[in-house]
Amino acid sequence: MLKGVGVDLVSIERIRRIHERYPEKFMQRVFAAAEIRELTEDPLSPASLAARFAAKEAVLKAIGCGIGPAGLAEVEIIRNDQHKPTIKLHGEAQRLATERGISGIELSLTHEPPFACAVAAAF
Repeated sequence: MLKGVGVDLVSIERIRRIHERYPEKFMQRVFAAAEIRELTEDPLSPASLAARFAAKEAVLKAIGCGIGPAGLAEVEIIRNDQHKPTIKLHGEAQRLATERGISGIELSLTHEPPFACAVAAAF
């Protein structure tokens, strides 16, 4: 049973500028350690950063809280062996999802300059 849907659209250029201005602070505030490792294995693409940022916002919307009660770094997005994004929740995001009976989240990301977009469905 579908319990929530979230969508987010961000400007790739906006994320690129923020990352360029505050690279370490941005990465630490938005991404979990495993994500940072994965993102820094290859040359960092502003479009990929923007898509991941949008995905985190979409997931938080799908679990019904948005940014505020839970932080972006509490949503960990790692590609599986087939390169499909998988989600692991931490902290308040995990607590809220459990409280709302959410057992899984499906995610789709895309980017086509100038935007990156993500859609999340919680069930």
